[in-house]
Amino acid sequence: MSGSVDVLFAISDTGGGHRSAAVAISAGLDEASGNALSWSIDDILRLTDFPGVRGAPEHYERLSTRWLRLYDLTFQLTNTTRTVDVLSRLVFLTARRNLVRLLLERQPRLVVSTHPLVHRLVVAARQTRRLPFRVVTVVTDLVSLHASWTYPGVDLALVPTDEAYRIMYRRGMRPSKLRRTGFPVHPKFANYITPRSETRRQLGLDERFTILLTAGGVGSGRLGELVVELERAFPEKQLLVVTGKNRAVYDELQRRHGSPYSHIYGFVDNMEALMAASDLVVTKAGPGTLMEALVMRKPVIVTEAVGMQERGNIDFVLNYELGLFCPTNERILGAVRELEEPQRYTDTVQRLEGAVPRDGARQIAQILMEQLSLVNERIGAEPRRPRLLPLRPWRGRLQRGRRTR
Repeated sequence: MSGSVDVLFAISDTGGGHRSAAVAISAGLDEASGNALSWSIDDILRLTDFPGVRGAPEHYERLSTRWLRLYDLTFQLTNTTRTVDVLSRLVFLTARRNLVRLLLERQPRLVVSTHPLVHRLVVAARQTRRLPFRVVTVVTDLVSLHASWTYPGVDLALVPTDEAYRIMYRRGMRPSKLRRTGFPVHPKFANYITPRSETRRQLGLDERFTILLTAGGVGSGRLGELVVELERAFPEKQLLVVTGKNRAVYDELQRRHGSPYSHIYGFVDNMEALMAASDLVVTKAGPGTLMEALVMRKPVIVTEAVGMQERGNIDFVLNYELGLFCPTNERILGAVRELEEPQRYTDTVQRLEGAVPRDGARQIAQILMEQLSLVNERIGAEPRRPRLLPLRPWRGRLQRGRRTR
């Protein structure tokens, strides 16, 4: 569905976290506005013809699963604001027509970027046509922030941790443009109140110690191997295995005759129920799943960091005693044995109470409502709608989200 929206979420589907953050914030906006606001989610990098950028989602999946060293090298070589500024100008040259047309069609009052590579493009397009919307960046990394996140051209940047705030400040963001909020976890995680036993019954699970294993939206890492090791070491335990979009791992685990207590899932939209049914979450250091587990007060075992941007998340977990880091299967098995002891498990869960804010998406939504009010004050409640100009046909297909009215 095309047409104007109040809020445009500017993302790229490089991994599932950027879209998940946009969906979480949009749910917070729906709550805050009583579904009175309209919004869309658009993949901005799909609008460019710059080599390698248009196919960023597909490239990311291969880089994060098979070519991790190349991914880390790219991270290092581009990790300066000057380099990012130059590359963004080059990308904008090939995206300008399509991006301007998108913005004229959507006519947003507010653009929210949850991806570090798109807010420069959006601001450049705004300047080109002197469009009246405001631009807010929502940072979705906890500690190891790439330089691309820092851009003083936006109107406001929202960060999830004190560490992120300090990094953005050192790189040139003024305090007046920085706000510390909780991480954008979907409100359904904090809202979930169904008891664990009832959730297990609804999911067709047993009443036994249950471990949830996940490796992010693309199912990266050594997930299949870890499942085999856990089944061998703990044949009586229940495993909930989420393989994400990694069809190869899903098919492999479905074909084998493993434990009768192992349940294999692909890409799911009920992660809050799976977490509620679990006693323990084993995950890589991706911020999305990690923060979802902590919001639900589940002890976590972090297995690995996929890419340099996730390594700081391990330090975050360890420094605040929010979980354990176990980079080998042997250490993961030892951590499970340690955490299944009743007293240790109870102490860990108690330590998680109040560890991270549970209402990050709601905090962000309230700030965005304030930003929308600032737009109204400047241009009036009924802004002048720019005239659509004839442009060349688009080569790309827009990635549209739903609209609510």
